[in-house]
Amino acid sequence: MVQIEGKYVCEKNENLNEFFSSIGVPFVPRKIMCNSSPSMEIKKEGEKWTITTITLFRTAVTEFKLGEEYEEDMPGGKLRCVTTMEGDNKLVTNTKAQNGTTVTRTYEFTDDQCLITYQHGETGTIGKRYFKRT
Repeated sequence: MVQIEGKYVCEKNENLNEFFSSIGVPFVPRKIMCNSSPSMEIKKEGEKWTITTITLFRTAVTEFKLGEEYEEDMPGGKLRCVTTMEGDNKLVTNTKAQNGTTVTRTYEFTDDQCLITYQHGETGTIGKRYFKRT
């Protein structure tokens, strides 16, 4: 079983600008997000998972239990989310924004990295972020 819990730092992005554009992120915030190198920490205590993402501009803490709906605060508003586990190395988060836009985030873990794949439900546009375990 792959260790999911741990600390990670973003090493590179792939098609992220196109993905953020497809979900309607304005130009300036999109450029800032694409040029940031966030760090991330994932913890699990009992049934509760916590993902903390740190950028130069904000720290976002998301807590959830697998299979249960929760809210996630984003700069553009609140998202309704449900996260599930696929196999022993993937967390899959399905989100729905207040405007109806849907996104799937797949966190795929190996011994030394976490690959987050973002997919816009309406257009199919995909963006990726590669995080190295620290």
